[in-house]
Amino acid sequence: MAATATIFPLENGDKLTRNEFERRYNAMPNLKKAELIEGIVYMASPLRITNHGEPHARIITWLGFYKAFTPSLQLGDNCTVRLDANNEPQPDGLLRIIEGGQSTISEDGYVEGAPELIVEIAASTVSLDLHQKLNVYRRNQVQEYLVWRVDDHELDWFRLTNEEYIKLEPNADGIICSQIFPGLWLDRSALLAGDLPQVLAILQEGLATDEHQAFVEEIS
Repeated sequence: MAATATIFPLENGDKLTRNEFERRYNAMPNLKKAELIEGIVYMASPLRITNHGEPHARIITWLGFYKAFTPSLQLGDNCTVRLDANNEPQPDGLLRIIEGGQSTISEDGYVEGAPELIVEIAASTVSLDLHQKLNVYRRNQVQEYLVWRVDDHELDWFRLTNEEYIKLEPNADGIICSQIFPGLWLDRSALLAGDLPQVLAILQEGLATDEHQAFVEEIS
């Protein structure tokens, strides 16, 4: 009888191909989150509700509300994304256009290619999210990348322009407006303050614009 090949567990800092990363990840069903960034394995520490769980829930609520009124989009929460041979992140949130967008869904149910928007909640992972991941997402043409630096009480929203990420700035009313998803408006101060009703009120204003309606008609 042929010997069964040993599958070693994932460890932080392992240098692996994407195929080997997936093989080991699939052999660890109790593992909640692991990522391959530039060929190196990163595994998440236990997550606190204060600096990750609740901020994550706010972001997903905001994105989910937008998706509810914008058909033909797909919202992902902690979904693995196959970007290239050395990068398989598991972003906190993503929003993708289903038909005619940049990414596809593989036969085994994974996102392949770059979603239009990726969101990361960064506490202990700030350095990774703003350096290695930022470069990976930029190189793979993720059109917008939002990083909420929870411990710094800051939010960075980048737009890919001429192969570089340019930070989007709030308008005169303190609102940041997506350039890829019309009507996806964010009251930065309200989000950072935990005022979710205000965040959703401003989003509703964005959803009521002619630009959002035109976008819905375009992608439907």
